[in-house]
Amino acid sequence: MAKQAAAKARSAGPAVVAGSGARALDRIIHERLRLGIVSALSVNESLTFRELKKILDTTDGNLSVHARKLEEAGYIACEKKFEGRLPRTDYKLTDAGRAALEKYLTHMEALIRATRQAL
Repeated sequence: MAKQAAAKARSAGPAVVAGSGARALDRIIHERLRLGIVSALSVNESLTFRELKKILDTTDGNLSVHARKLEEAGYIACEKKFEGRLPRTDYKLTDAGRAALEKYLTHMEALIRATRQAL
């Protein structure tokens, strides 16, 4: 049975390409919450921490950790300020983040096409 599956995978062509292509995905963006952050920022000029938290339905800690990873990668910019006595954190997608998202989406579209061809 395993030999038959291996032979099928070898003969499938595009499926093998799709499998190897998945390893080349941008691991920073590919994580669900980080992809959500980058996607939300791609269609908004900027979003506050509170807005992102609500859109993504996540916790403060979870959003903070993933936003920091994106910031360290240079994909988003973070500006912290105060409105009166309340802290406000604004996030924007950087040019590098927009380019990374575009590359990621192009890669995913290619994987989808290859997988559909194999079906």
